[in-house]
Amino acid sequence: MHIKELNILPTGLLDEYVRSFDADNAKKFGSLTDSELTAGNFSFYVSVSAVFSSKIEGESIELDSFIKHKRFEVKYKPDYTRKIDDLYDAYLFAQNNILSPQNIAAAHSIITKNILHQTTRGVFRKNNMYVLSGEGKIEYVAALPGIVVAEMNKLYADIELLLKTELSFEETFFFASLLHLVFVKIHPYEDGNGRAARLLEKWFLSQKLGQKAWLIQSEKFYYNNHAGYYRNIRLLGIEYENLDFSKALTFLQMLPDSMSAEL
Repeated sequence: MHIKELNILPTGLLDEYVRSFDADNAKKFGSLTDSELTAGNFSFYVSVSAVFSSKIEGESIELDSFIKHKRFEVKYKPDYTRKIDDLYDAYLFAQNNILSPQNIAAAHSIITKNILHQTTRGVFRKNNMYVLSGEGKIEYVAALPGIVVAEMNKLYADIELLLKTELSFEETFFFASLLHLVFVKIHPYEDGNGRAARLLEKWFLSQKLGQKAWLIQSEKFYYNNHAGYYRNIRLLGIEYENLDFSKALTFLQMLPDSMSAEL
């Protein structure tokens, strides 16, 4: 990579990350294949992504039920499936559109169709925001509302630059995870930030590595290791202005680790 300095994405861990990167990860990625359940308009791995990303946020739906709903048209009460249906549609939208600020906002609008009022979908928040754990403890405090637009513009500029830059396989995974982490820490929207961040991570991967990136079961891995997922986010600190990205390595390593978990 030949970028001296990005606007918001810290690169201090890049060399250490590349040195620690499993040499077999490229082979693992290359061996990913779609499920035989994928047919017509139904995608098994989009279902996996939508279900487990939603379960991280507390939704109670099971993968088996959602597959029956999407693939075999089994009818459930709308409240059981509608938020996951929306996230499924957002993944399909991302698969068919370039990664851009406008399309990120459009994807968020799809994600939050049954979460937020239409006036706040895809619109940056104007209020303070903090994230609570299941026990009611503050996990972290998001960027102050007065700097959200500026921070997101920096992030968008970095995304645009990275998409134009030739990256190695290892560097691509590094920046995909870092986009996920920085987006979550900014927390630009009223709700749906975690779902959007996990989608953004895979969206970036797919833009750099192709459609096979959508087969990575990262959301499932994060859910199965959700205590570690939140602990690794929390390691950077609670207050946005005091984040220490030198402690981000364990989070950044979770994405490639998710491919090993699938074997």
